[in-house]
Amino acid sequence: MKNKSEIRGAWKQRLAGRLAAFVIKLLGVTIRCRLEDPYGLGQISKPVVWIFWHNGLLTVPMNTMKFGGKAPASALTSASKDGAVIESLVNAFGVKAVRGSSSRRGVAALIALKNALKAGDQIFITPDGPRGPRYHLQPGVIKLAQSSGAPIIPLRFTYSSSWRVKTWDRLHIPKPFSTVIIHIDELIDIPAKLDRNTFEIYRSRVEDTLRKGVDDLPDEKQFPKE
Repeated sequence: MKNKSEIRGAWKQRLAGRLAAFVIKLLGVTIRCRLEDPYGLGQISKPVVWIFWHNGLLTVPMNTMKFGGKAPASALTSASKDGAVIESLVNAFGVKAVRGSSSRRGVAALIALKNALKAGDQIFITPDGPRGPRYHLQPGVIKLAQSSGAPIIPLRFTYSSSWRVKTWDRLHIPKPFSTVIIHIDELIDIPAKLDRNTFEIYRSRVEDTLRKGVDDLPDEKQFPKE
């Protein structure tokens, strides 16, 4: 019963998610967002895996129409109580949630994400979530792209002014009337067959792409060895 309640989320978590969504929508009215899309991928219609760092969680919901268009979407959220808040939040923006992480329900989540891609959904994942380390790309997103055949598209954000929350991810909260630049990077295809060394080459390549412009990387000693 405990696991079931954690997956579904209690009413308090659902309410918190709805309230957060309401605040984000209000904030979004004041934010100026500028799109940098040199490869013309913003309105791609086929199933893809959009990835962005965990500290961009508040920025993505207010901008989903700028990337992916009206395609159905699913987001990976953790199986914890915090994940229930995020599930309620993304639902308020018309995005479905797949519960799980690399540490909990990982296999079930991978299968659910593959099924969502097969059904035509676009997937949104924070590859350093749910607990970090910050800016470390966990291998699950590479495995998903490898097994599903769906390409990865990295998203990055530059803020003219934002508050930073003192959490592990240093969450960005864009300040009212500030500007957010949305960078859509080049589409990355992951081959279906990779040996261990080549897998790490692709993982590092995707990670390095997402780290472009990051000025607060943690000490490298905090990053786990693959």
